[in-house]
Amino acid sequence: MRKFLTITTALSSILLSAEAMAAGFHLREQSSAAQGNAFAGATAGAEDGSYAYYNVAGLTRQTGTQFVGGATYIAPKASAKNVHDEEGKRDADVHNIVHAAVAPYFTISQQVNDRLFVGFAGNSPFGMITKYDTDWAGSDHGTTSDVKTATFTPMAAYKVTDQFSLGAGVQFQYVWAHLNNSSSQTKTDIVKVEGDALDVGYQLGALYELNDYTRFGIGYRSEIKHKIKGKMKSSGSQFNNIPGYEAMGAQIDALLNQKISTRLNTPAMLSFGAYHDINDRWAIMAEYQRVFWSSFQKLTFISRNGHNATGAGYISQVNERWRDTNFFSVGTSYMLDEQWKLRLGLAYDQSAVRYQHRTPRIPDSDRLWYTIGLGYDYNEHLDFNVGYTYIDARKSSLDTSLTGNKGKNVTAEYTSSIQVLTFGFVYKF
Repeated sequence: MRKFLTITTALSSILLSAEAMAAGFHLREQSSAAQGNAFAGATAGAEDGSYAYYNVAGLTRQTGTQFVGGATYIAPKASAKNVHDEEGKRDADVHNIVHAAVAPYFTISQQVNDRLFVGFAGNSPFGMITKYDTDWAGSDHGTTSDVKTATFTPMAAYKVTDQFSLGAGVQFQYVWAHLNNSSSQTKTDIVKVEGDALDVGYQLGALYELNDYTRFGIGYRSEIKHKIKGKMKSSGSQFNNIPGYEAMGAQIDALLNQKISTRLNTPAMLSFGAYHDINDRWAIMAEYQRVFWSSFQKLTFISRNGHNATGAGYISQVNERWRDTNFFSVGTSYMLDEQWKLRLGLAYDQSAVRYQHRTPRIPDSDRLWYTIGLGYDYNEHLDFNVGYTYIDARKSSLDTSLTGNKGKNVTAEYTSSIQVLTFGFVYKF
């Protein structure tokens, strides 16, 4: 039994290292036009239907029938350098940890009458892909993390007065996660966890138009509580070199291959925005957003088969202690002529994880955003928007001994940056 408990303790460390999955990766890039201004004033801008992601009340500024579509290519670059194992031995640097991804979006809106507007949107607001070599020094704490989401939102907005609008929507959010863990002993992926869930949240917004030149907005997207159900899979033969496996092989295989569940929350978000036309050519805007990551404090894995070291359903739990974050941005737009619009933006994005809680799954840190965009009014029916963003992330350090997670300790220093390209169009029927 003592040997079996030693092995299951090691397995618990593998499961516990999956906690960063729940922090996710917030993808703000749901509007090509708004991205050109670093999402400054996105809650108040309402320049096309895609801005409804930030404030659903902005639908009241979209006359007639409109379709907005686009996609954003996110190309991160991250490296772990000065890597040391728990014995202080220098290990090889790890490059290309975070992988590129595409975030598509669309919004369809319809003006019902002078007061009522309805719409339907689809986007991917959270996601990440990180991958390390199976033999890196921190393999006990994760090798592959792949999380994807898809959210579909029917929504409506009502113009209460000529100046004041309210809006609401229902979010149907699907999340899928795939996690791999290696072992410092076997140097191979030994446990794979995969699961998914579909759950519901809501969206609220208000827009106040002070005059024809100035407007203010507030938007809220609710927390969505997901109960992920899936499977844990592994080949027990990968544990042959671990003392005690031969005698307890059947029990270990039952522990390694079973149905599991866990809960994770995608956070609530509250945004405030302001937009002002200085004259016919210049406009300025600003945005503040609070993301309530503190709703995620722990991750608990439960066996749906009742298999663990004690025979009960509980497998493992880790305390997260993520914090709420702030996002600030300012931007400006300039009409080059009657068809072309230049957009510029600058933003500061705070990390959700402090140094003492940072894990290899998400080498997160504070970031500065530099953005530029270009809009082209092709004709009365069709507009195009393109944008480019460079995100400079602060250097960050990792020391897994501070997290309290099981597994061999590793220290490292991370450098990272992100380049973002986006393209979108608006078609007005």
